[in-house]
Amino acid sequence: MKDRVEGLVAQFPEKELDGVLISAPENRRYLSGFSGSAGYLFITKANAILVTDSRYTEQATNESPDFEVRQVRGGWDWLVEELKASGVKKVGFESQDMTVSSYNSLIDAIKGDSSLSEVSFVPAPGLAENQRIIKDQEELSMLQLAIDAADQAMDQVCPAITPGMTEREVAWKMESAMRDAGADTISFDTIVAAGPNGAMAHHQPTDYVIKQGEPIVIDMGAKVGGYCSDLSRSILVGEPDETFKKIYDIVLGAQLTAINTVKVGMTGEETDSLSRNVIAEAGYGDNFGHSLGHGVGLVIHENPRVGPRSSDILELNTVFTVEPGIYLTGWGGIRIEDIVILREDGAATLSKAAK
Repeated sequence: MKDRVEGLVAQFPEKELDGVLISAPENRRYLSGFSGSAGYLFITKANAILVTDSRYTEQATNESPDFEVRQVRGGWDWLVEELKASGVKKVGFESQDMTVSSYNSLIDAIKGDSSLSEVSFVPAPGLAENQRIIKDQEELSMLQLAIDAADQAMDQVCPAITPGMTEREVAWKMESAMRDAGADTISFDTIVAAGPNGAMAHHQPTDYVIKQGEPIVIDMGAKVGGYCSDLSRSILVGEPDETFKKIYDIVLGAQLTAINTVKVGMTGEETDSLSRNVIAEAGYGDNFGHSLGHGVGLVIHENPRVGPRSSDILELNTVFTVEPGIYLTGWGGIRIEDIVILREDGAATLSKAAK
């Protein structure tokens, strides 16, 4: 964690900051290791402080040895005192996370002490998020465990799906199997979309009864050590008809084209177009409405963005999903998704579930 804090502090000169207040839970965990649900980090060039309440003090001490842990009861008195002691003047805060109410109470607390008249708080979104794009080895290990749990569940449950089962039943079996495979929890609500429901990319499972010969889109993920996986497969109970074969082959071809041709230095938009062009040329461009993919880590959707308007640069060791899809109203959909890591010689697929 010490290296991550040093990486954050290294950004201070460019942003003209003396310190930063971290409030986003995923950034708090990334920088300190603390997995509790309440607390702040206050990081300057000289100090790294973690404040939390009495529920988490012992946990924070165990999980965050590189931080000075302080127990507080709420409010901003602790920060006022720290600002006075440290002498910092310009502090960044996570404007993408902090509520207006919290910000206003913070500013009122600062204004209430005349000795802090020169202290200013400035929006500093993205400091930790951009740092999190490149995963270190510890993160990659956790990610792979989460990926493996989802892979194992998908391969175990899919062959056991039979006509007459409901979408909810399949979703529960997938979630249970991920837990049995080592997941701490699921990384998002499992999607099981059978038949016409598959035309809705984010359909939530219902009591819809799965029928012979209908396409089924399954999108799920496991979470291990705070890190998320994301996996989609499209299957069918029985023998596929010509429509299924045609749409599946187009989507699989689009996915493999992107995986096999993406390179370090490409933008999210350029990468998205690798798959999108294949689907458009097949005549289904209007039926692929979402982005090709997204970064994944402590949050299921994080940077980099891999979509039509993304200028994000895909760097070495970037981890992201590749998930093209085609959705046909009244029939259903096909989506195939894997997590890849970008190496010097191209993308390596981390997901191994059968297609």
